[in-house]
Amino acid sequence: MNPFPRARGRAFALQLLKLLRPHQWVKNGFVFVGLLFGDVSSDWGLRSSVLLAAAGFCLLSSCVYVLNDIFDREADRAHPLKRRRPLASATVSTIEALALAAACATVGLALGAAASAGVAAILVAYLLLNLAYSAGLKHVAILDVFIIAAGFMLRILAGTWGVGIAPSQWLLLCGLMLTIFLGFAKRRAELMVSEGDDPAGASQRPVLDEYSPVLLDTMMAISAAGVIVSYSLYTVSPDTVALHHTDKLIYTLPIVLYGIFRYIFLLHRRGGEDPASTLLTDAHMLVTGIAWLGVTLWLIR
Repeated sequence: MNPFPRARGRAFALQLLKLLRPHQWVKNGFVFVGLLFGDVSSDWGLRSSVLLAAAGFCLLSSCVYVLNDIFDREADRAHPLKRRRPLASATVSTIEALALAAACATVGLALGAAASAGVAAILVAYLLLNLAYSAGLKHVAILDVFIIAAGFMLRILAGTWGVGIAPSQWLLLCGLMLTIFLGFAKRRAELMVSEGDDPAGASQRPVLDEYSPVLLDTMMAISAAGVIVSYSLYTVSPDTVALHHTDKLIYTLPIVLYGIFRYIFLLHRRGGEDPASTLLTDAHMLVTGIAWLGVTLWLIR
């Protein structure tokens, strides 16, 4: 029996697409870090492998989002915004969602295997990590944020170690600090929502009871400082200078600083629980990201 009834047609397909959250695929840009900062300009085989790894992560991350929505559908119905999600609003059934998740996982793992056995192994680790997160680790303060960061680090490793590109230790450190910063920022935004005019989302994440605004602001400040310091040291590292034949990458630091400060400003001024939406909907963040990428490519290519 086909789990996707045809009668609902286009509207149903749009609900399935919404369940996949394709706007979140921007997070899989971390897979391309190795291509951007590695010396692989003439290796088209590596580029193809990285593209396959990124595609695999897009589908696996969508699978995880679907599974999370299945686990959280009852709590989502009490949330001021999440109650509109397909499962919470009952426009997609649990069986249909499970079929969609299975399809995404199957194709995503196949794409990862086509890239390399290492990428496939990383994708499996990513899936298991997120299942453990959804099963209960998301309720453990601090560890929950580190698991979120680990998911991003696996993306970086898939696009470097997984395809045979040696990752820079400074770059891995910078990626770790950035993803921890984004994790604590996400919790800070969720806490703001739970303490706002409509606190219905407070029951959404019991772990928020373990956090306070002062604690999260402190964690964000520490991790943001870590991002700035590690990125600065990476740009002036002798290995970086030798690899890219330039000592000018330090000139991209003001762009990075502006991006971090703008993100913190938006967090406190506008709220919002979704870093991907913030990046894609704020003109300043979009221009900052494009400027950083453009200047970086100009300096190292």
